[in-house]
Amino acid sequence: MCAKRYECLAYDSPDDFIFGISKKPVVCKNGMVIGGGTVYPEINFTLPPMPITDETMPEVIGQYKQIIEDVCKRAIELHVPGFVAEIELLPPATYNPGWGAEITKAVRDVMHEYEAKHGLKSALRITPVDIREDSRSPHMWKGSHWETVMKTFADCAKAGADMLAIESIGGKDVHDEANIYCEIDKSLFALGILGARDMSKLWSGICRIAADTDTIAAGDTACGFANTAMVLADRGMIPKVFSAVVRVISAVRSLVAVEEGAVGPHKDCGYEGVYVKAITGIPVSLEGKSSACAHLSPVGNIAACAADLWSNESVQNIKLLAGMAPTVSMEQLAYDCRLMNTASQSGRQNALLLRDWLCESDSRYDPQAYVLRPDVVFAISKEIIKEDTPFRRSKAAALAAVNELRRAVGAGRVVIDSRESTWLDTMEAQLDSVPDDEEQFIYEMLGRCESDKFDPKKYDLHKVP
Repeated sequence: MCAKRYECLAYDSPDDFIFGISKKPVVCKNGMVIGGGTVYPEINFTLPPMPITDETMPEVIGQYKQIIEDVCKRAIELHVPGFVAEIELLPPATYNPGWGAEITKAVRDVMHEYEAKHGLKSALRITPVDIREDSRSPHMWKGSHWETVMKTFADCAKAGADMLAIESIGGKDVHDEANIYCEIDKSLFALGILGARDMSKLWSGICRIAADTDTIAAGDTACGFANTAMVLADRGMIPKVFSAVVRVISAVRSLVAVEEGAVGPHKDCGYEGVYVKAITGIPVSLEGKSSACAHLSPVGNIAACAADLWSNESVQNIKLLAGMAPTVSMEQLAYDCRLMNTASQSGRQNALLLRDWLCESDSRYDPQAYVLRPDVVFAISKEIIKEDTPFRRSKAAALAAVNELRRAVGAGRVVIDSRESTWLDTMEAQLDSVPDDEEQFIYEMLGRCESDKFDPKKYDLHKVP
């Protein structure tokens, strides 16, 4: 299905797995190297609540220009060596590709100006919203919504975007229910079958656009799957161990983007990016405590262990006491990155010490943090690459995650609520019932996943008679 298949890890040891350094760094047009030894901030911002229409577009453009102006000014004041800006386009700016392109050009022009005048290197990541989730979308890989998403990518690339990314939703129409009812086999179907197949189609298309426009096909994220589970777990609605296993499964789905040609940096809200980095060596963007402006999480420090870009998630352009929220976020990111870079400059052992402190400060307190430990990432990733299809890899990932968590709980390395312990057995039993034959599994799951949201024909599948 994919253009290439990874059969070994990119790193020899977890001691080689650290923030700021990737085996396959990404070089931007202006010479900024991501994954080459320096951790850069990735500032993610969006509009305050407001309509986006033909009439309001001048105000929309004015908001984006004001945001990036203030961000660039603060970056210079804090001696930031470079940064990445990400714009997650709101739905109207994806449904109308020309609007997305106009926003892209306005922001990139300001960034170019600051680089020319002040030497502030920067790059712009554009992330269209995946409008294929719209119930009116006729098909995942053809028709009006697919064509609009592809045109938005192409138009934004031509308007000045440096990197192309997306939070794709293939399989989410099944996975939402898997999250609610804690059905890990249904999660496997959504991510390892539907999501992986969608990723293959989607990213082969994005990579073609990137090649045609001399832009960087960066990466995807399973935000709509694993982060949804994380939020539900934080609210006590589902077990944390279930969310942790979903996170690990999602790595296989996100890996498909790289196998189709994406080169990184992997997108920020995909915490599964650490697995993608361990397997492929591409740089990754990650987020932690500084993303609390968008969502709470149990992984505020550990997420930074292998970060090449350090992000804040998406923050609205609203006024805080210190200034506008995106400017405040840029300051927070700048100081975090400065600390990591200072540790790296003081020697490898000091950098590893900081990494391990970031790890140990979180990993014991939540299974969702524990599965992000570098040693655990390596152990599970080795099990993933033993298999040769996304389906088999997803099953292997889930079983490996369950086993790692069970061992950690038994050894007292991670704390979980006693009520959650039985869920490890429940998930293992569900996974043991999954047949080894992919087509048989699809046949069984189509019979279980009928709903108003999920239409198998949109994935070129057919319901069980």
